[in-house]
Amino acid sequence: MSRTPARVLAASALCAAVLLTEAACTAGQSGRTVRASAPAATRRPGPAAAVPDAALTPDQARTALLTEADLGSRWAPTQGAATWRDGVLKARADTTECGRLLDALYTEEPFGTPSGTHAVAAYDDSDDGAQLRHQVLALRAPDVDRTLAWLKNMPQTCANFTASATKSDFLDVRVADLALPNVGDARQGLRLTFTAESYEDTLSTLTLDLATVRVGDDAIVLTTGTLGAPLRDTTEQAVQHAVDRLTAVHKAGTRA
Repeated sequence: MSRTPARVLAASALCAAVLLTEAACTAGQSGRTVRASAPAATRRPGPAAAVPDAALTPDQARTALLTEADLGSRWAPTQGAATWRDGVLKARADTTECGRLLDALYTEEPFGTPSGTHAVAAYDDSDDGAQLRHQVLALRAPDVDRTLAWLKNMPQTCANFTASATKSDFLDVRVADLALPNVGDARQGLRLTFTAESYEDTLSTLTLDLATVRVGDDAIVLTTGTLGAPLRDTTEQAVQHAVDRLTAVHKAGTRA
């Protein structure tokens, strides 16, 4: 199904206002993005470098990933990076802490560079240009909780800030708490809205949801971005399914 004309106009306006390069407005390589990796000595460790000895295996992490059946008929395997990724998230914030948040969103690594088992799947909603990315990571509970505490402070620390995408284009960024289902052992959700003035002096908005959940020693990271307003309950329902899948893997008792 093709995008509606309104969505096409909104996407064009936002892309013209904030993209750093023309390449960011092109679709990536086609094909489903599903990847799983085990710990590797060559992988640069992030803040949560150490992982439990009985960590989630790559097969188990893949099993815990969301599927098209979980998300519904609107969603299909991704066709590449979303057109708004480089132009909006690859920006410079006016404060160091808010810049750290943008960096975490752009790299999609709020917990730092994965050093343990890591699986990821990405899906597109071609109706409105939305993209959803789901990650499962093997970490340690204290490391996950430290990151959740940092994210919890963002609606106060970075409630409203400015980011520059180019020398002349500025984004107004607002950060708010996002309510998540009462699932997992700990959780934190954020909703960020990026507003830019287009070349036609009209406003275009990108909404990005970030949901992070700890289930035992493992973590779920789910991001959903769309131009304009997101579909109601999309993130909440995806989080519920993601936690259900990872919990089922844990209950299966097949950890290495």
